[in-house]
Amino acid sequence: MSTQFILASASPRRKDLLNGAGYRFETIPSEVDESAFSTEGITSCEHTMQLALAKATAIASKYPDQLVMGADTIVDLNGHVIGKPRDAVHAEAITRSLFSQPHLVITGLALVRIADNTEIIHAATTTVYPRQLTDQQIADHIKSGGWKGKAGAYGIQETGDEFVERIEGSFTNVMGLPMELVEVLLRPFL
Repeated sequence: MSTQFILASASPRRKDLLNGAGYRFETIPSEVDESAFSTEGITSCEHTMQLALAKATAIASKYPDQLVMGADTIVDLNGHVIGKPRDAVHAEAITRSLFSQPHLVITGLALVRIADNTEIIHAATTTVYPRQLTDQQIADHIKSGGWKGKAGAYGIQETGDEFVERIEGSFTNVMGLPMELVEVLLRPFL
């Protein structure tokens, strides 16, 4: 079987979701420096789409005949982008902020193929309604290290009902890849 597309990501959650859906893809992580992209003057949604496109384009430039998927997930709290925590102290601050009120999880998704000028960019937004966490739950979460490498310092697939009361939108978006949107965008190419 041949590869259907290249995933420009190192995320194990994205790979698991795509594998579970039966897609055939190759993974080539993008080395785009996310910190080089400013959030000034643009919405969180625009920011994540900009990053997804940059990641896809970086890999597509090396493989111009291949369809490349780039993705970027951020958490938005009242219009402020919450990325991945730098360390345990930062993770605790993020957790205390996010789990005091509803927040958005936004994933930008880009498909790029240079050979035929394909460039498609969309985003999915999910509203997360958190549970109020106790100090002990927060301490246990930080101690577990489950916050490492995750936008918003948590993974819904790991914390689930303990952290989240309900969501509006795509569950897989909160995991890092809105599979409903992936299916719609990939359909014309497969």
